[in-house]
Amino acid sequence: MPEKRISRDKLESIPNVGKAIAAKLRLLGYNAPNDLKGKDPYAMYKKLLELTGKHHDPCLLDVFISAVSFCNGNPPKPWWKFTAERKAKFRK
Repeated sequence: MPEKRISRDKLESIPNVGKAIAAKLRLLGYNAPNDLKGKDPYAMYKKLLELTGKHHDPCLLDVFISAVSFCNGNPPKPWWKFTAERKAKFRK
């Protein structure tokens, strides 16, 4: 995956985050990459479901996991590399 430069104030600078995902993160109250440090992507996804009152593709949760992981200082990975983690958590 090509290295992406992170901007302190632009959510779209996070790998796997484009305009649509950034809009969802802003709806949740996150406006900058640093806002995601230490957050729980599962809680973020649940809150989005509650705020919008509609179903969102579970792959969105994978993107949230990847974004939080990256903002916590981990190397960037494609969002689909987090699918197994999500599925394992919900099998329990």
